[in-house]
Amino acid sequence: MPLATLEDIRSRTGEEVGVSSWIVVDQTRINVFAEATDDRQFIHVDPAAAAQTPFGGTVAHGFLTLSLLSRMGAEAMLLPDGLKMAVNYGLDRVRFLGPVRSGSRVRGRFRLDSVEEKAPGQILLRHTVTVEIEGEDKPALTAEWLGLMFV
Repeated sequence: MPLATLEDIRSRTGEEVGVSSWIVVDQTRINVFAEATDDRQFIHVDPAAAAQTPFGGTVAHGFLTLSLLSRMGAEAMLLPDGLKMAVNYGLDRVRFLGPVRSGSRVRGRFRLDSVEEKAPGQILLRHTVTVEIEGEDKPALTAEWLGLMFV
């Protein structure tokens, strides 16, 4: 997790602050997610049936792709030095835009939208995240992600 002073973080408002590394979304990852969530829809877990759809094969769950934001953010978001704890505060405007086909690689681009002091020692960071699919023009998803930092 890249650390910076709160002043440095505030100065980056409106800018892209980081891009994560690529993450492979293979069939094993999709199957494990399906088991964990009890979402075994055929487009995720049945390659033969999914091949007959417009996707041409299995695709990741949108929520699987969304759940990878934690891993991506750990690499790409700036966090205040002196951080004691960070918690998910929520998501706004989540949109699933393109299918993530089994075997694809995805990464997250993070733009810092705002920095707000919620209470003494509590800083709310809002990022717009775009999850790109390698080799695709359309992203997998976009979301506004809120994280509450305790400093």
